[in-house]
Parts: sequence; C-alpha cells; structure tokens
Amino acid sequence: MVAVTNTYYSAYRTGSAASMARTSAASSNATHSTAETSATSVTLSEEAKAALSEKSFAGVLAEARSKLTGLLKAAGRTTPLEKGQLALDLSTIDAREIYAIASDSSFSADEREAAELEMQRRLEAALSGPHAIAKVTGDFTSLYTAAASFLDSLGPEEKASADWQASRSAVADGLKQLEKAPGKLPQAGEDDPVALYIQLVDMRGALDQSLDTLAANARTALDQRYAAITANGRIPSFKPGASPANAVDLSGLSSRTLSAIVLNEGDQFSTQEIQAAKANLRTKSSAALMAGLKSASQSGDPTAFSQNVIAAFSSLSPEERLAAGWSDKLYEAAVANYATSNKLLSMLDQLGGSGTGKTGTGLAGLLGNW
Repeated sequence: MVAVTNTYYSAYRTGSAASMARTSAASSNATHSTAETSATSVTLSEEAKAALSEKSFAGVLAEARSKLTGLLKAAGRTTPLEKGQLALDLSTIDAREIYAIASDSSFSADEREAAELEMQRRLEAALSGPHAIAKVTGDFTSLYTAAASFLDSLGPEEKASADWQASRSAVADGLKQLEKAPGKLPQAGEDDPVALYIQLVDMRGALDQSLDTLAANARTALDQRYAAITANGRIPSFKPGASPANAVDLSGLSSRTLSAIVLNEGDQFSTQEIQAAKANLRTKSSAALMAGLKSASQSGDPTAFSQNVIAAFSSLSPEERLAAGWSDKLYEAAVANYATSNKLLSMLDQLGGSGTGKTGTGLAGLLGNW
C-alpha cells in the first residue's frame, strides 16, 4: 500500500462493518422521518426527493458484491489482486460501491485492498490532467478545483468520515491561498491530497494493472462472450449494427484494456479483435478531444483548448497514447500553442492600452483604434 492512504483513504483500512451499519441506520432513520413528514406536505424539495430515491447502503453493498463477483468471473479470477497490485478493471463500479467494498468486512482482505487501490487510482486520474496544465501555466487553481470536484463526487457514507472532511477542508484552504497567489503551491497541511499526489507523481502508473494482466483478462472475457453467443446458435460479430444477440461489444472496456488488445504484445488477439479494439479506442479518443474543443469554445478563452489537450494527453498511460496514436508531438504542439496564444493575448492587452489586464477590454480598445 503506497503512502497516499495517509489521507482520508486511511478510512478504508480502519472502517468496520459496525461503523458502516451505524451510517446506514442513520440514513434509514432520516429517510423514514422524511417520508413521515411528507405525508402532511403538498410538495417535496429536490433535496428530500433525492434522499428518498437514494439507494440504501445495504442495497449498495449487495450491488457491489454482485458487480465484483461478475468481474472476477468474467476475468477468470478468484482475487482482484496479483502481487499486491490491481489485476482487475474496477472502473465500472461506482464510488459508493467501491467505498462499500473497501470498508465492509463482508469482503475479503484482497477485495478491500483492491478497492483502496482503485480509489487511489481514481484520485490520481482526476488530478493528472489538471496537474499537467498547472506545470505549463504555473497556476495551481485548476488542480485544487479538480480535487474539490473529485471529493464532492463521492458518496454520502464516505463524506461522513472524518478523513474525507479533513481532506476536503485542506483543499478548501488551498483554494483560499490560491486566490491570493495562484502561482504558489499552497501549504494546506498533511491532510492535503493534492500535495500528497504531487509527492507521488513519480509513481504514477504503479497502481495500474500490467499490460500482460489486462491482456489476459481481456482474452478470458472475449472467449466467454463468444461462448455465450455460440451457445445460443449465433455467430459472433464485430460489425456495426449487428444484432444484439450476435454482437461482441467492446465499448464497455476501459481504454487501457482496449490498448492491451491493440498492442497485442502476447500475440493473443486476432486481426478482427484488434481492429474492433482500435475502433473503440478511436471513438473514446475522439470523444475526449471533441469534449475539450466544445468546452474551450464555450469558455471564450483562446488557450482553453490547448489546456484541455494537455490534460487529456497527460491522463493517458503511455500504452494508451501509443495504441490511440497520440504521439508526443501532440503534447508538444498543445504546449507551444498555449504559450503562443498566451503571449499573443498579453501583447494585445498591452497594445489595447486598457490598463486593466483584461484581454477582452484591451482587444476591444485596439480594434476601436483601427
């Protein structure tokens, strides 16, 4: 277990079934109380509706067990770990379910440790892109904003833990410091997950499954899909628009798993399988770039697209970049484009003579002189 578990993730190791039961009971009592109150009300607030519709923690536990069992079976494994590292793609299990696995004693020690590693992996994935942007722009604000968003996206049981609250408070403190000095890394204390991530950035990738493991899992999963299709007297097909009964759908596989198929280092996959994996990977890559372009166009910041490309590139493993065809030249071009756009905007401000430091005003003044 690496040092990142010194943050609120330490709750995963110390969380007990009893403590989670208390959380579940409190949630159940609150829901029961809300339901009784609603009998005398004409309408319910959005918050109350969300509370009533939220799945109980017992339901989350059951769903987590079902999903984990299914993933293990599909990969032909009995444990999600191999030599202390993740050997199973847990990306399809949501945040509440991952926390349930990590904190409840009904899961094995290996399963709980795998969930801890998965949550750490997700934190690193959430921060890798913004961290790459921060290194280019010299502004750490987006990095801490990303950390706040990640923490806020987690489930209610996790947010009730003292470790989560300490981490969220440290991030909030960091954002306050950045309001005064965006180019200076905040000193937000030992509970700051961003500071810890930066310390561990050289270890990035250590939590990912090896390419060999991913390939082996993918081979097992594909063989099982073929067997299920042929058992019903059907012929497996990768063609777009194929009948659901015949289709071998790879869209649910993670980018790293698809990359393992495309790179085919162990020569385990057919040409058809590799082509299908390439098509799915291209779709995911194109979607990421288009989302970055759309976000940039809405922001009105000429440097935004370059920053989005930097973030997307940095969030991929070297294997994913290779399989998707994202060369280092793409990253270098995005950095150069950011530097050029930023310099041009600065020059336009100066030429515009606004004295405000705001690009829009300076550019408007310059155009007005024409």
